[in-house]
Amino acid sequence: MRVYYCDHHNIPLPDGHKFPMRKYRLLREMLSAEPSIDLQPAPMAPLDAVELAHDPGYVRGFVEGSLPAAAMRRIGFPWSQGLVDRSLASAGSTLQCAFDVLLNGAGDIAGGLSGGTHHAFRAEGSGFCVFNDIAIAILALRKAGLASRAAVIDLDVHQGDGTAAIFAGDPHVFTFSMHGAQSSDP
Repeated sequence: MRVYYCDHHNIPLPDGHKFPMRKYRLLREMLSAEPSIDLQPAPMAPLDAVELAHDPGYVRGFVEGSLPAAAMRRIGFPWSQGLVDRSLASAGSTLQCAFDVLLNGAGDIAGGLSGGTHHAFRAEGSGFCVFNDIAIAILALRKAGLASRAAVIDLDVHQGDGTAAIFAGDPHVFTFSMHGAQSSDP
């Protein structure tokens, strides 16, 4: 089983930042002891794939570091090149998993240790999510002719609001989010 990671892209966070970034490294280290898992660094998602799900102006602004301060506060991380690299690798991880499974057969399994960025909307990030990896993968698979319909089953404490918004009105993508009734943390 191939598993992609991107924790080697460092995001410099201020002291006391509430996001538990180290959980990704700890999970990778734990999985490295399992011989049946082939850990691979995640490839960067190409910008044209990211722009299938996101407004090109938003994508360019984020990559170039020119988003307004309010937009970065909504994301929840300070801008850095490490954040750009990690965000593209996170989306690339999910994208690669989707193509691995569909191109290598239904019995194949792939996993990503960084995805699930379901709070990213078409033209803005939110809740520690810059790009919506699931939306990118679905739209890239659709463009490649490998999928015409998709179901997103989101089991998280928080609603997959970005994913639901991106696919609102799309009859070919069913989104289901099971989440807690109340939560104060994204």
